[in-house]
Parts: sequence; structure tokens; C-alpha cells
Amino acid sequence: RQALKEAQCKRAILVGHNAFFDLGFINAAVERCKMKRNPFHPFSTFDTVSLCGLAYGQTVLARAAKAAGMDWNHNDAHSAIYDAEQTATLFCNVVNLWNTHAPNLVKHISMEEDSGT
Repeated sequence: RQALKEAQCKRAILVGHNAFFDLGFINAAVERCKMKRNPFHPFSTFDTVSLCGLAYGQTVLARAAKAAGMDWNHNDAHSAIYDAEQTATLFCNVVNLWNTHAPNLVKHISMEEDSGT
């Protein structure tokens, strides 16, 4: 809650691989703990399954990481910390990929609109 306040943020958006699944557990825990206010947005997420499918053509975490040029350790995989760190790195890679290519995409779309195609 303190981090949200310092960032002047009203609700955090969950980033996860199959995030909707995790959000269900988070929402249940918030209810079970009788928290007054859930720090996460109740339904919005950034799901790296969908993002990686678009960016790399892979939806499986290990395959998406490899497609993004990341190292993948099968021995560490499926631990909460490792998967969360890999998911965070993948999310950053997708955002950076978008930032790199978005100006050209926007320019291309504008050119198509100007030409009437």
C-alpha cells in the first residue's frame, strides 16, 4: 500500500503469465484477510501469455523466454520466485520491443490512412 501511495497510484495492475488465474487467488486472499481495499485492480491485468504470443509467437513461459533471447533454467523453473522474475523480464522485453517498433508501426498506419488503403 505504501508503494502505491508513493507512486501516487490508486490501483496496481497485476503483471503475470496467465495473470487472470493468479488474480483469482489474490482476490480470494483479499477477501479471506478482510482487507478494506484490494491494492490490485479487480479485473485488469497485463498477461504475458497474450503479450508473448503477439511479440514472439510463443505462449509457454519457457518458450517465450527463449524466443526473447533469455536464458532459461529448467532446474529453477516452476518456483514462484524464478517464474515471477522471468515473467517480469519478459514483460519488460515486450514493452521495450513495442517502444522500439511502435513509432514505425504508427507511421505505417498513418501512411495507409493517408493513401486510403
